Amino acid sequence: IGNLNKDIGEIDAAIDCFKQAIKIKPDSAFVFNNLGIAQNETQDYYAALQSYDRAIKLKPDFAEAFSNRGNAQKAMGDLNAAIEDYKQAIKLQINFAEAYLNLADAYSDTQEYEFAIQNYDQAYMLEPELETALAHKLYFERLICDWRNLREIQQLTGKLGTKNKKNLLVMFSLFSLEDYPERHKSRAEVYTARKFNHVALEPNAKPTAKPAQLRVGYFSADFYSHPVSQLIVGVLEQHDRTQFTVYAYAYGPEKNDDVRQRLIKASDTFRDVSDKNYQEIALLARQDNIDIAIDLTGYTKNCRTAIFAYRAAPIQINYLGYPGTMGANFMDYIIADKILIPDELKKHYTEKIIQLPYSYMPTDNTRKISNKVITRSDMGLPENGFVFCGFNNSYKISPSEFDIWMRLLLKIPDSVLWLRHSNKWSEDNLRNEAEKRTIDQSRLIFAERIPMDEHLARHQLADLFLDTFTFNAHSTTVDALWAGLPVITKPGQGFAARVAASLLNAINMPELVTHTEQEYESLALELASNPEKLKQIKHKLKINRLTTPLFDTLQYTRYLENGYQKAYQQFFNNQTPDNLYVH
Repeated sequence: IGNLNKDIGEIDAAIDCFKQAIKIKPDSAFVFNNLGIAQNETQDYYAALQSYDRAIKLKPDFAEAFSNRGNAQKAMGDLNAAIEDYKQAIKLQINFAEAYLNLADAYSDTQEYEFAIQNYDQAYMLEPELETALAHKLYFERLICDWRNLREIQQLTGKLGTKNKKNLLVMFSLFSLEDYPERHKSRAEVYTARKFNHVALEPNAKPTAKPAQLRVGYFSADFYSHPVSQLIVGVLEQHDRTQFTVYAYAYGPEKNDDVRQRLIKASDTFRDVSDKNYQEIALLARQDNIDIAIDLTGYTKNCRTAIFAYRAAPIQINYLGYPGTMGANFMDYIIADKILIPDELKKHYTEKIIQLPYSYMPTDNTRKISNKVITRSDMGLPENGFVFCGFNNSYKISPSEFDIWMRLLLKIPDSVLWLRHSNKWSEDNLRNEAEKRTIDQSRLIFAERIPMDEHLARHQLADLFLDTFTFNAHSTTVDALWAGLPVITKPGQGFAARVAASLLNAINMPELVTHTEQEYESLALELASNPEKLKQIKHKLKINRLTTPLFDTLQYTRYLENGYQKAYQQFFNNQTPDNLYVH
């Protein structure tokens, strides 16, 4: 009964059942293990740890308990202890595929990517139905720019996660591997149906009159100096307090930096709920009478999607943090625009669309660009050569773009490619790939992390930003355009592959949106070969930066609020969610 309760999300009832079972059979290692799993679900990791300890004491060769204890250690931030527990589980049960998977996850968190890939591979070899292991292996190979298994990736990726209901596949890892929104949707639906069987809380009584102020709750694991928060903080500051009351629910790691302080000041009520479980957070939102709950995290790191499965609010919106559909019947809407999700692609989203008139992405037009003098030599760049820039994460780079970039370096003498430092393996692999394409590896230069205002400033040392295809630059495009650096993109089909085109549309630079790889390469070559044309593009960008909708934070907020009002009116009229258009 405890396990059945756990499966439908009734975790407290499950824990009560396991404790009752322990009273009946206090020497059962298996019941203590189950109790620990349930306590882990409620984020009561210390209690879970104690339960696993009891299980191991009763049964010292209990491999599953060691693996589960590793999960609790990992959740508490003790990765070394977690790794030791996973290794012990494998020692006790050499063919324990899930322990290899957990060990690989821990190594990925310690950024020991080679060990992570080896253990994902081992997990998948032992249990081919463990698709998460294969998906993560392919993702981390992309992260380190190891393209040797490209044919394997193309053959295997399409089958991953769309039918296998035994295994839960995290979809984000596949966004950079293929651009098939229909499969992204299928994976999300399979994942959601299997993982979120929670019984929704009883709804609050619907008001008899429409509230004068709608209570909007923003939920995030990333309320600190994170791209999502850097984008949304200006909106929270600009919300019309005569129509909206702003709540923020922070459940991620507390990093008390400048962005978090701004978010706290920008919220009417800011709640740190990191010590509460999913149901408690949903209940708190109910007590706060939240009208519209905004999930800013989606299926990304530290997500707590079960909050929304419990129904934190009558209207729930997938927004900004996750570049795709969540495949969940408890998410009513997704914020988008006509470029991001045109009519012909709406069928790939389970949410209804709130379509904003320009770009779906918010921006903060108060962001500072450092006045510090930064020279090309400071950044290891040539003083006179043409600088192609691509500050995307390494996992977004595929041979398709890289082939084009190398041909551009061949055709533009003394040019260089300025990339973002990600990890030592990706740098080595990209340099080797350049050599294979007859490009001296010294023409690849990697930018180290520096403070954000200086990072924005150093964009001005580059000449042209080259986007990636399957997974575009998102907030990275915003950074480049805010700093005055033109971005060339090529949109695909999925959400992640269309963001840069959405942003360029909002800043009225459609001439930088190409539609084929040949067109992308030709435009980049033309701008790199024609200084006068590039100068005209940069001049137009400089003017458009503050005269077009992209960086008009106040107007954007009013459009977003209009969308919220339309969604609430739909609910208030007892109508089911429908596609809504903001003008």
